[in-house]
Amino acid sequence: MKLGVMIQGPGGHMNSWKSEEVPDDASVNLNHYISVTQKAEAAGLDFVFIADGLHINEKSIPHFLNRFEPLTLLSALAAVTEKIGLAGTVSTTYSEPFNIARQFASLDKLSGGRAGWNVVTSPLEGTASNFNKGNHPEHKLRYQMADEYLDVVKGLWDSWEDDAFVRNRETGQFFDAEKMHRLNHSGKFFKAEGPLNIDRSRQGQPVIFQAGSSKTGMEFAAKHGEAIFTNKSTLESSQEYYRALKKLAAENGRKPEDIAILPALSPIIGATEEEAEEKYNEIKNLISIGEALNYLGRFFDHFDFSQFPLDEPFPDIGDVGKNSFQSTTDDIKKRAKEENLTLREVALSVATPRNEFFGTYEQVADKMIEWIEKEAADGFVISMYVLGKQYDDFLKYVLPLLERKGSFQSDGKSDTLRGNLGLSVPENRFKKERIKN
Repeated sequence: MKLGVMIQGPGGHMNSWKSEEVPDDASVNLNHYISVTQKAEAAGLDFVFIADGLHINEKSIPHFLNRFEPLTLLSALAAVTEKIGLAGTVSTTYSEPFNIARQFASLDKLSGGRAGWNVVTSPLEGTASNFNKGNHPEHKLRYQMADEYLDVVKGLWDSWEDDAFVRNRETGQFFDAEKMHRLNHSGKFFKAEGPLNIDRSRQGQPVIFQAGSSKTGMEFAAKHGEAIFTNKSTLESSQEYYRALKKLAAENGRKPEDIAILPALSPIIGATEEEAEEKYNEIKNLISIGEALNYLGRFFDHFDFSQFPLDEPFPDIGDVGKNSFQSTTDDIKKRAKEENLTLREVALSVATPRNEFFGTYEQVADKMIEWIEKEAADGFVISMYVLGKQYDDFLKYVLPLLERKGSFQSDGKSDTLRGNLGLSVPENRFKKERIKN
């Protein structure tokens, strides 16, 4: 079972900053990030995951208003850890391939081969207002751009064969020119000659994380993704996604083990079910209905739901959200219709979901194992509502149960992210071509 933890400052709940268990400035508190990461490494988790976004307004999740840029933060974490993977989010729509290839390659070298890139296309329309790139591209076009972007970045990462830098002081030869390669890419969206001015790490290339759940996003993940983060909340929906994505990967000439599918895990745990219920109520009470409406609206490009009656059926808002978090908004509207939910019920359930991973330590451990055995997941990204005592209890009580049941291994970890996720080291494309010729 592959396991990572998402660190969104104080936690995954929109008002986790109100909890006394975390610093109120957790999203910009380096010591907090170091503490969470070092606990994860000591417990044997495979990676930490830093999410990001490029547009905020007054209705944004509070700790999104003031948070670290991922690559800067991960570089700091690399200096105080040894084995745990370091994955972060960067947009392909609002960045340049050469810069991002260089930055992630640098993180990969700094950390000894532990970097991962969560590739996103930026769902929020308002992001365009912060960049000199014109209007926000529509959903399908963003993925077309991302597809070429990934080809460019991965090509740049292969600029140098693994033994290109000779550094022979006696002969004065610093590098072997035959093992330096220019990409010379000129495509529909991007140009990049190369070579990149940094070589490959011990894991060859950073691991590609991806979180697309729409049809277009899944096709992209099947081609490029190696660790796939999903928000499927039931065993059945996760099984369906798992089967579909593995099938798409095979159609792209890849093996099932080339992709690790990692649903989000937001457990509510306690020594007893009653204690778990108390923990859930504590979290649920961190939010007001007005805040819940704002949280719901974010997925629909900050749509204002406060204009509708709270206790009437979820409103028909047409295609609002189509060009933002498409798969998430589709799921919300579908569930609201099927279950005949009111706007109040939808907003509160989206803000503080009560998922399948609820109960005693043993119940949650068994549920995690069930998802693995029934091919709904290859592991999980732990996204605690509050990164406080519940996180500590999960590491202290649930992980040892998983280990005793033979589903998790806390020691003997690799010191590369690929090693921990069971992923192969990509062969340098230019070396392969050179040898063939």
